[in-house]
Amino acid sequence: MKKAILDLTGCKYWHELHQRIQDSLEFPDYYGKNLDAFWDCINRDCDINFVTIKGTSKVSEDLKQTVEKILSMFEENKQYWINSDCPFDYEIID
Repeated sequence: MKKAILDLTGCKYWHELHQRIQDSLEFPDYYGKNLDAFWDCINRDCDINFVTIKGTSKVSEDLKQTVEKILSMFEENKQYWINSDCPFDYEIID
């Protein structure tokens, strides 16, 4: 099982958020740094099976809604792969 830590603590800007995602989850260089690209990469191009997500409540107010969408996409991805040979899971630690 391949694991990753996504630390969002203190994240203030959209670009910074997506850069942390790309770096932590080892997304490819062509990652488009938007929510559609996030879904494509987390669902198809990511070989990480477990993500620990930190600092979700410690992002700027401007990013809170986006972070909520990202967390729901993590859950959707978990449900998508639940019955596969390569399940995906995550945990949120604040």
